[in-house]
Amino acid sequence: MNNNKIQTDVLIVGGGPVGLAMAVELRYQGVDCILIDQTDGVVSDPKVSTVGPRSMEFCRRWGIAQQIRNAGWPSDHTLDIAWVTSVGGHEIYRAHFPSYAEGVLPEYTPEPEQVCPQNWFAPVFLNFLGVYPHGAVRLMSRLDSFEQKDSGIIAHVTNLETQSTEVIHARYMVACDGARSTVRKACGVDAPTFHPTQAFQSVVFKAPELATVMGKNHAMVYYLVNPIVQEPLRAVDGDSLYRLILKPREDGSVRDASLAIRAAISIDTPFEIVSNVPWRLTHRVAERYRVGNIFFVGDSAHTLSPSGGFGMNTGMGDVPDLGWKLAATIKGWAGSNLLDTYEIERRPIAVRNLEAANANLQRTQKRAIPPAIISDSKEGEQIRKDMAIGMERSNVKREFDAPGVHFGFRYESDAIIPDGTPPSDDPFEWQQSSYPGNRAPHAWLEPGKSTLDLFGRAFVLMCFDWTQPVENVENFHKVCQQRNVPLTSQRIDNPEIAKLYERAFVLVRPDGHVAWRGDTLPVDLGALIDRVRGANHENSSQSKQVRTYAHSRNS
Repeated sequence: MNNNKIQTDVLIVGGGPVGLAMAVELRYQGVDCILIDQTDGVVSDPKVSTVGPRSMEFCRRWGIAQQIRNAGWPSDHTLDIAWVTSVGGHEIYRAHFPSYAEGVLPEYTPEPEQVCPQNWFAPVFLNFLGVYPHGAVRLMSRLDSFEQKDSGIIAHVTNLETQSTEVIHARYMVACDGARSTVRKACGVDAPTFHPTQAFQSVVFKAPELATVMGKNHAMVYYLVNPIVQEPLRAVDGDSLYRLILKPREDGSVRDASLAIRAAISIDTPFEIVSNVPWRLTHRVAERYRVGNIFFVGDSAHTLSPSGGFGMNTGMGDVPDLGWKLAATIKGWAGSNLLDTYEIERRPIAVRNLEAANANLQRTQKRAIPPAIISDSKEGEQIRKDMAIGMERSNVKREFDAPGVHFGFRYESDAIIPDGTPPSDDPFEWQQSSYPGNRAPHAWLEPGKSTLDLFGRAFVLMCFDWTQPVENVENFHKVCQQRNVPLTSQRIDNPEIAKLYERAFVLVRPDGHVAWRGDTLPVDLGALIDRVRGANHENSSQSKQVRTYAHSRNS
């Protein structure tokens, strides 16, 4: 047995999409990290399908957005959503969306969403990070136990291939180990349930001729509306792979996948079942996101319904918020309260997104399904017509086109300096805004260069009023230099962008969220930068204690 001692700044536990993103963000920030995952890195059940627009902006930040877009989804594949009695049966309603080849960029982002299942997503990140010994990712590595001391974390890890053990010393640990997070449980942090847990099955199957048979009537997602199946069937890879979500039988037993597929697809087309995996839908948010130097990110902090596609994307949003704060702390320029703001800022967003996703789920599950809906009778035709009218009236399309959910949230913490009346919290009234706490607005500075491309590793002072003394901005740079706080300033001579940013000066954090704005710089520049770097009240609320945590390998 070896007992190798390894040192790093941050140990990441769990190599799912959010864990991989956490490693990429820390590497982007110049922070040393190690990611451990007890699998071989191969994704057999590709759960994630759509990378949301804000998550794609992060991929742009890291320089891998194009790899995600090139991963394999055909640019000419339909993105329509169709409600049908069965695939090939009666179509009740269709929400049309242009394919990626036909679509135009929305005005609010340089990076619209992209279909990219996890079996494509993960390799892009693994290739970018590299696998040990040449990179930061250690596969087939199991966390057995860990201790938290004043100096950081001491983790005991077993290599499952060689059965050798290693001791990893890290200043911080980030738990990305999923909904059943053993790290969170070992820390004694509960994640209360917001809504009843539901059981589902995920059936992945190949149907190589389905798209050709459906032709122009093909869709990316079919919502099945019949007495046997009332769940979605989704194209996974835009070629031959599909996923059908099922509710188990009332007695809890697993449903026959072949029978369910035949109920979902009424046309004669060959199919082959790849997997049939039961899973539980939970609606949970951890009571705490931090215990000392341990942080919970992604599903370890929150789980929500996949309805609307906010799950992984909520976890992806955690990553830059915590990433820049860890980097600032490790590099010595953060205040002692900055890391506390991770939970304060991100936990309300998880609750918000959980409720938005559950509303989408309930809308589907509460829909009455009369048996006659599948018939060719006049009664069946009228039922389908009435349902379509109801769907149009309730605007079901907005579940699949919800930029306000992805972008319209606002952070509130001591590191954000609010001013005036905040914009509406209604995601369906969202417009870009520079209000403090919001994601800074996107606008094109020149072809191919967004305002968002200015943000990443430093605070950025956006300057739109050229009439004010240059010395004010120079003084701000000096104040930041005294505190070793990275700051760049950008003078922008564009009336349209100035109008979008609303103030003469807008201070943007490394994660792209507005920290402060004003028409003049304040007299006390030191107070401003101390506030936004978490140094305005230099007394940490985190108790430091020595504890040993043992992992339950069966949980």
